[in-house]
Amino acid sequence: MIETNKLTKRYGDLIAANEITLQLNEGDVFGFIGPNGSGKTTTMRMLATLLNPDYGEAYVCGKSIYTHPQEIRRLVGFMPDFFGVYDDMKVIEYLEFFAAAYRIDGPARRKVCEEKLELVDMTYKRDAMVNQLSRGQTQRIGLARVLLHEPQVLLLDEPASGLDPRVRIEIRNLLKRLGQLKKTIIVSSHILPELADVCNKVGIIEKGVLFANGHVSDVMKQVRQAIILNIRVQAELDRAAKMLEQHDQVASLKIDDGTMIVTLKPGILDYSDIPTQIIAANFKLTLFREEELNLETAFMELTKGLVQ
Repeated sequence: MIETNKLTKRYGDLIAANEITLQLNEGDVFGFIGPNGSGKTTTMRMLATLLNPDYGEAYVCGKSIYTHPQEIRRLVGFMPDFFGVYDDMKVIEYLEFFAAAYRIDGPARRKVCEEKLELVDMTYKRDAMVNQLSRGQTQRIGLARVLLHEPQVLLLDEPASGLDPRVRIEIRNLLKRLGQLKKTIIVSSHILPELADVCNKVGIIEKGVLFANGHVSDVMKQVRQAIILNIRVQAELDRAAKMLEQHDQVASLKIDDGTMIVTLKPGILDYSDIPTQIIAANFKLTLFREEELNLETAFMELTKGLVQ
């Protein structure tokens, strides 16, 4: 559905997007993660045919951004991070205006608008004035607008930017529903936890360079060089730590607020004898778990250059 090959955009000496290569299939929800100014918006604007690249190629639904821009625009729904709304229009009028622009005519126009309002849980605001909506409500209306023409691809640039935590959760739940519709979605964010349970694929970008790209589990494996265990015992913490430091699977150990943070040697996957040894030494084990690796950790590790 989306394929790019070395897509590049320069502004003078600044390389906003540096040879971006992606491949997304139907139904993929791709989390585009990076700080502000990293190249996310530039890449999405090129895919939406709103910005011409300096180098490279991109295909959306099999169509080149160079030779079929008008066709791509009919297949794509692009929601920028900030967009204006027209004053003195009701929500339903606002949507009907854009539905008319998409050449949705007659009774079908009102039906489509009502359906999209229901999808984004904004039916109760159908007769409200658009310039009186909250930031979160405006974002929902923006999502409804880009869905009017049933696009196969959605490009959502920071859809939860500037929203309070409750509204961000609601937007995240909405993104999950959109993913279930089998649309191909690129959603960008600099708030990393937002995308952890929404996307099946992720890309981490900094200074225009895509450091990682692939399934979430594969990106995690790229970052995780060794398993980290969190271990607690009821008593004699120092003695337990000294014993574990001598274990042939342990690379390092530190103590943080009563918890032993144990880093295993690279390549160690089976560590089942460690808790057995702790119990055999008459320690009462109160905590033993593998430390989870999340997207935030992955981003921090990759952008520090620890993984190339």
